[in-house]
Amino acid sequence: MEKNYKRHLVTAALPYANGAIHIGHLAGVYIPADIYTRYLRMRGEDVRFICGSDEHGVPITIKAKQNNCSPQEIVDKYHVIIKDSFEKLGINFDIYSRTSSATHHKTAADFFRKLYEEGKFIQKESEQYFDEEANQFLADRYIVGTCPKCSAEGAYGDQCEKCGSTLSPTELINPKSALSGNAPILKKTSHWYLPLDQYEPWLREWIVEGHKEWKVNVYGQCKSWLDGGLQPRAVSRDLDWGVPVPVEGAEGKVLYVWFDAPIGYISNTIELMPNDWEKWWKSEDTKLVHFIGKDNIVFHCIVFPSMLKAYGDGFILPENVPANEFLNLEGNKISTSRNWAVWLHEYLQEMPGKEDVLRYVLCANAPETKDNDFTWKDFQTRNNSELVGIFGNFVNRAVVLTHKYFQGGVPKIELGFTAMESELEKEMLNIKRSIEDNIENYKFREALREAMNLARMGNKYLTDTEPWKLAKSDMDRVAVILNVSLQICANLSIAFEPFMPHVAQKLRDILNMNTFEWDQLASLSILSSNHQINPASLLFEKVEDEQIEFQVNKLEQTKQESKKEEPELAPLKPECTFDDFMKMDIRTATVLEAERVPKTDKLLKLKIDTGLDIRTIVSGIAEYYTPEEMIGKQISILANLAPRKIKGIESKGMILMAKEENGDMKIVTPEGKLINGATIG
Repeated sequence: MEKNYKRHLVTAALPYANGAIHIGHLAGVYIPADIYTRYLRMRGEDVRFICGSDEHGVPITIKAKQNNCSPQEIVDKYHVIIKDSFEKLGINFDIYSRTSSATHHKTAADFFRKLYEEGKFIQKESEQYFDEEANQFLADRYIVGTCPKCSAEGAYGDQCEKCGSTLSPTELINPKSALSGNAPILKKTSHWYLPLDQYEPWLREWIVEGHKEWKVNVYGQCKSWLDGGLQPRAVSRDLDWGVPVPVEGAEGKVLYVWFDAPIGYISNTIELMPNDWEKWWKSEDTKLVHFIGKDNIVFHCIVFPSMLKAYGDGFILPENVPANEFLNLEGNKISTSRNWAVWLHEYLQEMPGKEDVLRYVLCANAPETKDNDFTWKDFQTRNNSELVGIFGNFVNRAVVLTHKYFQGGVPKIELGFTAMESELEKEMLNIKRSIEDNIENYKFREALREAMNLARMGNKYLTDTEPWKLAKSDMDRVAVILNVSLQICANLSIAFEPFMPHVAQKLRDILNMNTFEWDQLASLSILSSNHQINPASLLFEKVEDEQIEFQVNKLEQTKQESKKEEPELAPLKPECTFDDFMKMDIRTATVLEAERVPKTDKLLKLKIDTGLDIRTIVSGIAEYYTPEEMIGKQISILANLAPRKIKGIESKGMILMAKEENGDMKIVTPEGKLINGATIG
């Protein structure tokens, strides 16, 4: 545990208040952050855990128009749903506020004004679509038209939802305003920009040279952005919902949500501690850690630090930004627009009393190093086999036997420990150190596995010693075994407090434990002799097949409702012989570098390691993968394809892709990590 910080400031990404929280959010951000802060508190550290609803931006206004209500009504509704869901799951924020608060509006406006007055922004004029009838500039999502890529109608100004292509409004064919249905005109407008390019040398030194210990996905994405060259980024936009730009001549303009939202961490801290917030944001004795998903890496590692650097006045920078990858659901990407998600508030209603089961499963399967998949079958298996069969079974046996043989009193040890108990103590100490090391290095999945090893160890100890047999001849030895077993139960209540707080408290209630500290972990003397414990009660209940069938059927219904039409499969190609197939040399490779090919929309230039050589491949996957997503990804390639020049770049090979029902393309990757150059066939 680091001892050179007097306090720890932990933030979790501000959830967007145009919808509820789903399991992807929980696994990626909020459960890891809560585990970390609970652990720090148990260690006696001075911690503040900051979060709140992100309530500005175009998606909020679109949701309001769809529901024929005001943006404020939308954010009021979802702020309550989100806040209530977090509380019931046991996400223990010190404050959960919102960016529509008066404190935030003042803090964000003051932040902008200081940078404006010090000349830290540049002002640029550009042409944007304008709806003359509605008398307002149109955000990308308020412009619809024909997709230039797949000719689908109803494509938005930023994306075609049919083919998934990223678009700009001016690319649309026959663009129309979503407000009036009229064809918009191009009209000049002026905005302020943060010149990120000016901070590039400083960012490179701070991140590339100074934070090589960051997670590979975070470090790699930051380096890719910096290597690609940073560009000025607009900090204002034409909209009537948000924090008004606080300067003359800015009527009808608000702060861009990406600029406004991270200031929410500061404003929420001010709201929590109005008199001493500065020591949490402007002292080198504070360790700042941002918990986010991988889609927010650039904002928290490049943009927000640049804002703080521009502001000056002693603001600290994040010591770490442990971003997770994405969690998929039953083999498909979670999609809020298609309702393909497990919503937290619905889960809490449908699975009462199983808050910690969800916390456990999402942590055990956390997408810490790669995208992972949540399935209801795995949920059931982990609950029934691990929580009920291992954890709950051990605690129940220890408590029931204590009541049977010692009337619920912790038996006094008359005999000394054997080599078996001495070995247990050593193993418990190793487990404690491993849990600490993993949590402090943001490896929560491994930390949870070690905590569960305590329960496995307890189960094995009871099974090996068989106190129910010894009770016929050696009660002194039975006393030792059940005393040690209860001490392991007490250890479990401490070790699992960060991961499953509801269960940990329930276990302490059974053990009649009133106080607990992290430093007690790995001790076999937490409970004193003759201490009276309460009768056994089940920590976990089995998840029945009917419950799983209900959830699976619910998802299947969602899939059927969102499926507009069955796709037409491509016909089989002409028959080939085995000899034809054997000519193909398909191998594994890893992407080392990735960048867009200039003046193209679909092409990425990839430098790959085939195990045999380092080569370049040009692939038309930019519609489906960003350069940042490709770095470090293992792929399958046709390695002996004749080289050809694409846009002047020699491409040696072809990536294997699979086409999904919705037209999306996915890279074919090995199930597990293989050596580069492994042959496929």
